[in-house]
Amino acid sequence: MKKRKDIITVAIDSPAAAGAGTQAKLISKNYNLFYLDTGKIYRYIGKLKLDNKNIFNYNFVKKKISNIKLRYLKNKSLLSNEVALSASNIAKDKNIRKIVHKFQQKCAYNPPKRFKGSVLDGRDIITVQVKDAMFKFYITASLNVRTKRRFEEYKKLNKKITYNEVFKSLKNRDKSDRNRKYGPLKKTKDSILINTTKLSKKSCFKKIKAIMDKKINN
Repeated sequence: MKKRKDIITVAIDSPAAAGAGTQAKLISKNYNLFYLDTGKIYRYIGKLKLDNKNIFNYNFVKKKISNIKLRYLKNKSLLSNEVALSASNIAKDKNIRKIVHKFQQKCAYNPPKRFKGSVLDGRDIITVQVKDAMFKFYITASLNVRTKRRFEEYKKLNKKITYNEVFKSLKNRDKSDRNRKYGPLKKTKDSILINTTKLSKKSCFKKIKAIMDKKINN
């Protein structure tokens, strides 16, 4: 695959609701980078499976991903707990991951020319998708803080779910993401750890920006 030269590539891995998406969007806006929330792709496929059980297969997924519009990933229906669990199960499938991998590689290394590069966040971006990224961040937070954040998100969306249900769901997601056979979530030695448990969105981005500016300006 041909890769655009001299672009900024940012890879972010994190457990669910750690704030990686928020930081990726801020990075994207500040440095004019193409942003892809890779978790949303698996949510999209997870919803496809829930909605198309009788015709769901690898060819069906290939066709949908090859014709995917990024606006599809912004659909609020992808944020449901049911879709999240379906996505987590889908992500264990080696063949599904291969299909998604090609799409992610294209976004990472050949973003639209109006962008100076790309920023991808997910579970295996550093370890599998963009191993040679210019910047590698592992963003995390305590389970309680992540539960609170996700619960607040659901409340804003008027989702009927309890705090304990969200807690259990995230705990199960963590176990599934870290123990799956293909592309498990793990911190690499060359990635920079950012713990957002006690950091505001602004202070977290300030920390990331300082790291990036130092390397870019040099």
